[in-house]
Amino acid sequence: MIISLLMLLPGAAALGSGPGEPYIIIDKQQLTLTLYDTDSTAVKTYRIACSKYYGPKIRKGDNKTPEGTFKINQLLNARGLSHDFGDGKGPIRGAYGPWFLRLDVPGFNDIGIHGTHLPESIGTRATEGCIRLTNDDITDLKARVKVGTEVTILPDDINAQ
Repeated sequence: MIISLLMLLPGAAALGSGPGEPYIIIDKQQLTLTLYDTDSTAVKTYRIACSKYYGPKIRKGDNKTPEGTFKINQLLNARGLSHDFGDGKGPIRGAYGPWFLRLDVPGFNDIGIHGTHLPESIGTRATEGCIRLTNDDITDLKARVKVGTEVTILPDDINAQ
């Protein structure tokens, strides 16, 4: 099933960051992120939260997670970052957990894989477009990847809404 879905994505035929490089597959339908090693063996699968709404990210503020193949372009220490979720609580310090792994999504410079101050959101559709992991899981993942690691985000089943 994953292989057939991957073939639908531009550039997905050449998985991995290069020959023998680990890579990540994010399945928005199953709410999982799986890290694969150099021989395409699953190393670890993490539960995630992703976008509130189904379908590919089209514009800022649409609360959708992008679909396709991207690379991690920054491993950012996010401990001092804050975010205002527009819920009347104001900016929340530590909203991104300890790490923000920024993705090179064309047209969007603030999409990434990060931790959370709301661990209860993991396993749900809750984000504005990023991929959320528990803080322990993002710390573990960050230790296993590098700038340039390839990330493929599989398409949603829009009929599942």
